[in-house]
Amino acid sequence: MTRRHGYALLAAITAVIVALSTAIYVGVAADAGTRDRTALSGSGPSRPAAAPASAGTWVGAWAASPVGAEPGTATEGLAGRSVRNVVHTSVGGTSARITLSNLYGRTALTLTHASIALAAGHKTAAASTGTMRRLTFAGSTTVVIPAGGQVLSDAVPLAVPAGADVLVTTYSPTLSGPVTYHPWARQTSYSGEGDLTGDTTGTAFTERVDRWRYLTALDVLTGEADGTVVTFGDSLTDGKDSTADANNRWPDYLNRRLRAALAAGQDLPRYSVVNEGIGGNRVLVDARPPENQAGIHRFRRDVLERPGVKVVVIDLGINDILRTPGTVDSDKLLAGLRDLVRQAHAHGIKVVGGTLMPFGDRHGWTRAREGVRQTVNAEIRAGRVYDAVVDFDKAVRDPYDPRTLRALYDSGDRLHPNDRGYERMANAFDLEYLKGSAAARL
Repeated sequence: MTRRHGYALLAAITAVIVALSTAIYVGVAADAGTRDRTALSGSGPSRPAAAPASAGTWVGAWAASPVGAEPGTATEGLAGRSVRNVVHTSVGGTSARITLSNLYGRTALTLTHASIALAAGHKTAAASTGTMRRLTFAGSTTVVIPAGGQVLSDAVPLAVPAGADVLVTTYSPTLSGPVTYHPWARQTSYSGEGDLTGDTTGTAFTERVDRWRYLTALDVLTGEADGTVVTFGDSLTDGKDSTADANNRWPDYLNRRLRAALAAGQDLPRYSVVNEGIGGNRVLVDARPPENQAGIHRFRRDVLERPGVKVVVIDLGINDILRTPGTVDSDKLLAGLRDLVRQAHAHGIKVVGGTLMPFGDRHGWTRAREGVRQTVNAEIRAGRVYDAVVDFDKAVRDPYDPRTLRALYDSGDRLHPNDRGYERMANAFDLEYLKGSAAARL
């Protein structure tokens, strides 16, 4: 074979290899995002279609735990009605996706349309001009969520600012009760008759409610944050008695503090903050089985399976003390908290824990229960439970009567703070605790 013929043969072989490689690549690319497209009834949401091509990291911009079945929806659900949830973002991004839950449904939930948009203003169901986007699920506008399941939408390009109100609207034409919801949202949301998912005026949304229905998470693809902080607790984290529509829960204040510190050039991690608090929640026992799942039962769903979680802040245990007949065993309560820490560490998540706040002069207070609280707090302060400690108890207690909440921070029920109290809780959090990773072991 001459040298010229050899070069020609080599060129021909190279061309064939390139052609085959291109065909394989195109075939794989065409299949991307097309598998595992059915809604799952397991603990995790189904896989969405491929995200839009954009730089950034997926983080939680907002979240709320599913709590139970909405009263009055057991038979019909919200058939023939549109639900427009309003949620407030902790961080901005260039694309968005949502998680919808049918955890407490007894039949499959069929949604034929869903949409996302920026709100036109404060306390309104109207959408900002040019921001309405149709949501899809594995490429389809219709999704069927099995009873007990949840689903993750496809990502949609949308410029979502930090600190924005976002409208997420769903429509179900069929009977599908009960409705999975999160009560006492401290945020006004809406509903109305018919398919209003594309409505931008908001005028047809005639019902106003203080609850979130079906929606449990809003994630964004962002260059503003490198991870998520999950605040995990009871009504003290959920923000009970804070001013409605003001975003004055203590995690809201924490997020604003972190963003202000980053804007001022402080050397801190760039994280979003989401709220996974549930009123009445306990560490060990479901509050009303099978609803209001105990912390040890919902930790995987609400923390470990959230996107990009780097830190979890746990403030849980008061309801175990207050609602257990007699007194809860402090050793069992501490064991439950340490189990949450072990789960987090197994996933490389750092754990910051809060001391249990005072509830003296409230119905249900006894010396025995106060003794349990003090025992648990002593272990927390000694560093034998969490990686780092925020002393909420010290921050809000009455210096002259440490078993009670200071009047300046009391909403009036001797347990839940007012807005000033929630701000005090956030200010007690050392932002340096967000640095570093999980301890190998306690």
